[in-house]
Amino acid sequence: MRILLVEDEALLRGQLRDELVKHGYAVDTAEDGEVAAYLGKENPYDLAVVDLGLPKRTGLEVIQEWRGMGKEFPILILTARGHWQDKVSGLEAGADDYLVKPFHVAELMARLGALLRRSSGFSSPVIQAGPMTLDTRAKLVQIDGSALELTAYEYNTLEYLVHRAGQAVSKTELTEHLYAQDFDRDSNVIEVFIGRLRKKLDPDGVNKPITTLRGQGYRFNWSPQKTA
Repeated sequence: MRILLVEDEALLRGQLRDELVKHGYAVDTAEDGEVAAYLGKENPYDLAVVDLGLPKRTGLEVIQEWRGMGKEFPILILTARGHWQDKVSGLEAGADDYLVKPFHVAELMARLGALLRRSSGFSSPVIQAGPMTLDTRAKLVQIDGSALELTAYEYNTLEYLVHRAGQAVSKTELTEHLYAQDFDRDSNVIEVFIGRLRKKLDPDGVNKPITTLRGQGYRFNWSPQKTA
């Protein structure tokens, strides 16, 4: 999943970026409101983390502009302002959640995971789809109770497809959501990941969990259960 992190404090921005990458996210960063507004307008993010006290343009202004343009990705406000009126202002501007500094990284990750699940219609971090169990919190995948060994990119590719099960997902969309802005992207890499996933999920080639749609991309075929 691809996240936009908007934070003007360089040390904190770097620390949070490293933590997000460690947890499997592709991360773009912005240090002021103008850059943030542009990146959010031009890129298909799955989620944004936005500080309110930004240079050039405030976080509230950026959020209001995104929502005014119809951008629907979840937004978590990250700020030192803890007064209830500030929280109300952020939520009314279009944010989905609010975390006050200082905070524990574990709480931030839990909130981000919950926002991503809700945006895809899932209530539980554990998703059952056919013979597969995918634990988005632990980043673990099992087939009929047996754990699969997946690389980070294989897991991220699979999780994105599961969140959009039944839909056509193009190579371009996968690339945009799996890699940060400064990554050297190559669509052939996606083909490699898909090929590996097919072999690991369905080594006998019987259940066909991932279908190639000519000229459209890929579709995950196992229907996930969206109840807790």
